Order: sequence, then structure tokens, then C-alpha cells
Amino acid sequence: MPIINNALSGALAAQVALTTSSHNIANLQTKGYTRQAALLTTVGADANPRSPGNGVQASSLLRFSDNYKSQAMWRAAAELGSYSQAQPYLNQLEQVMGDDTASLSAGIDQFFGALNAVAGEPGSTPLREQVLTAANLMAERFNGLNNVFNAQLESIRNQRSAIVDAANAQIATIARLNTQISEAQAGGLSASAMIDARDQAIDELASKMALEVSDNGDGTRNVSLKTGQALVLNGVHGTLAATTTKPQAFSLTFAGSTFTLDAGKLGGQLGGLTKYETEKVMPLQNDIANIAEQMSIKVNAQLKLGYKPDGSLGTDLFVYTPGNNADMLKLAPGFKYADLAFSGDGAPGDTGNLKKLVAIKSQSVTIGTLGTVLLSDADAQLVGKLGVDSQLNKAGLKTTQTVRTQSIDDWQSTSGVNQDEEAVNLVEYQNMYQANMKVIAVANQLFDATLAMMG
Repeated sequence: MPIINNALSGALAAQVALTTSSHNIANLQTKGYTRQAALLTTVGADANPRSPGNGVQASSLLRFSDNYKSQAMWRAAAELGSYSQAQPYLNQLEQVMGDDTASLSAGIDQFFGALNAVAGEPGSTPLREQVLTAANLMAERFNGLNNVFNAQLESIRNQRSAIVDAANAQIATIARLNTQISEAQAGGLSASAMIDARDQAIDELASKMALEVSDNGDGTRNVSLKTGQALVLNGVHGTLAATTTKPQAFSLTFAGSTFTLDAGKLGGQLGGLTKYETEKVMPLQNDIANIAEQMSIKVNAQLKLGYKPDGSLGTDLFVYTPGNNADMLKLAPGFKYADLAFSGDGAPGDTGNLKKLVAIKSQSVTIGTLGTVLLSDADAQLVGKLGVDSQLNKAGLKTTQTVRTQSIDDWQSTSGVNQDEEAVNLVEYQNMYQANMKVIAVANQLFDATLAMMG
């Protein structure tokens, strides 16, 4: 009987819809899951002019996805990744360079303070020894800060290598899922779970580098860098590489061709780390080296113009080694307190050259990012500039965190599971199923009554 067929189709369609809602509820907390719904369509009438139709069918499953919102979420992930990686390094430098007791400014002040103290008793052995102690402590502060820079640069190289390795795994996953999605859709099978997994991999990859993502007609997605180089085309993928050399170099191999990449232009975590390296920490390290070099040159040159207590000319106090070595600045080997040439004319008790040594603190030095500044102000200005850079990065980080959160919420509003909505769906489809089963029961009663009448 047509009435039974119609009701049966309605019950079966309700079952599909209930199953779909139950699947949505089961994935309520699944990250990246896109909710689905059964698309119910009517089955048209047959050739009988008195046929109203042949029931209903669950013709397909809909995925509630919005490509624009997905793209916005991936762009926000790249921006957030760029700012988030630099901030821990900036915080560390702020703490080290801004410490009142361990800063370069404090070390320089102590050294010139020790020179001032010896002016009243230029022949005092304890005061002269104090000058050497202060000079050595100042040199160690330069070296300690330089070692912090070197440790950060090494950490950045290791971190970028790890990012490249993780990115390669995600790139391969996207290509593999592209192939599986294409095959599933060609066979008429549901590929929703695979699409979710692929888009989750794209989201994770987007935090590491800015991406351009485009859709193909077969359900696959092409992924490329924002600089234009392809990472994934359908089921084919490239491989990123990072060298262990200094400076670190990056490349992409795709379809047998290798392209050199400028990591600073890639965006995301990789671009953020590279920009911090080239625009912040390396210039700052060079600035500190400029201070150490020029101060050692000035002090050594002035000491050579003075006379030691024994009447001989002075010698170098500091040895500066370029190249950002661990011992960038240190005392000259064998230098003793008796080698301090404080006299300007060789006369015992004269402090003419000592006064000129003290005056070096007020002389100008040329720093790469600052220009010409007083030696006494150089470190303080660098710390101030570092603080500004850190605050700007924090502001950018806060903004991008807000944009990322909003983009995720926007995506969730379309693609996420709404528990209340699914609860309503369960009730509605349950009622639909029960109503159709009631129709079947009525049809059976009519059928039995008809048989009874004919018997």
C-alpha cells in the first residue's frame, strides 16, 4: 500500500536525521568538528494521476561550513603566531638588561666610580685593585649579556627547525587527506570527517606560516605560501628544509624543483621568529658590541698616554674580540694594578691622566641603531628602545589574540555544534519517526479491516 511506503520512507528518513543529530552531539567538544544535517527531500509522484507522491528521502548530508570564515580563522592564526613567538624572548631581554644590579649601566657606573674613588689616593693599592675588580666585573656583564644573545639565537634556530619538521608532517597530511577525500566523493561516500581533519591540519599549519588556500571542484584544496610557492596541489606536496648553518637558510622542494625562501616574509611563527632575529636581537647584540669595542678603545688609548707609578708608559687594560664570542671583552692577560697609568706627566701622585679616564664616561660613542650618544646614556637608551619594542609586540599580540578568538567564535557560529539546537532536532525527528510509525499502524488496521470485509 502507498500509505505504508510513504510512512516507511518517513521513518527511515527520521532515523537518518536522528543519527546525524546524535553524531553532532557526540562531537560537541571535538576540536575542528563541522556539524552536519540530513537534507530531506520529497519523492515525487509516479504516473498515477491520483498519487500525491512517494514519501521522503534523506538525499544527502549537509556540512555547515563557510569558506570565508575558515579563511579568516587561518589568517588570524598566522598573525597570532607571528607575535606570540617573539614575546618570550623580548621578556627575557627586558629582565636581563633592565635589572638594576646586573645591567650594563650599573657595571659601567661602578667602573668609572672606582676610577673616581682612586683620585684622592692615586697610589692606594686597595683602590687600584678595586679599579681592576670593577673593570673585570664590567667586562663579565658585557660577556654575560652577549651569551644571552647567543643563546637566544641558538634557540631560535632550533625552534625554527622544529617548526619546519612539524610543518612538513602537516603538509603531507593535507595532501594525503586530499587524495582520500577525492576518492570518497567520487565513490559517493561521506568525506566529512576527512575534510574536518584536513582543515584542522591547515589551521595548525597556518599558525606556522601564512597560507593561501583555494578549493578545487573534486573537494581537494590547494595550499601555498603567501609568497606564492605551492605547498600542496591536490595530492602532491612539497617539503620544507632548514639548514643548521649560521645564518640559517630555508628552502622548499616541490615536484623536483627547489626554491630558496626568505623566512622573514613567510609570516606565522616562522616569520615572527626570523623578524625578531634580524630586526631585534641581532641589531641589539651589535649595539652592545659597539659599546664594548668603543669603550675599550677609548680607555686603552687614554691609558697609553699616561704613566705608571714606575714612570713607564701605560698599556692596554682591555682586550676586545669581535665576532660575538663568549669572551668578547676581558682584561689584558697579566695586567696588574701597578700597570694603571694615572699620571699625566710621570710625577708621583699626579692624576692628570686619571681625570681624562674618568671623562671618557661623558664622551660620545656611535651605536648602530641609536647613532651618536653619550657612553653613559647608551645602555639606558637601548633598554628604553627594547621596552618600546616589547610593548608594541604585546599590543600586537593582544590584538591578534582578540581577532583569533573572534574568528573562531564566528566559525563556531556556523560550523560548531549547538547543544540546544540539537536537542530540539532530536525531539522533532523523534516525533517525526513516531508519527510515521503511527501511520504504519493505521495502515495495518485498514489493511486488516479490508481483508475482513473481503473474507
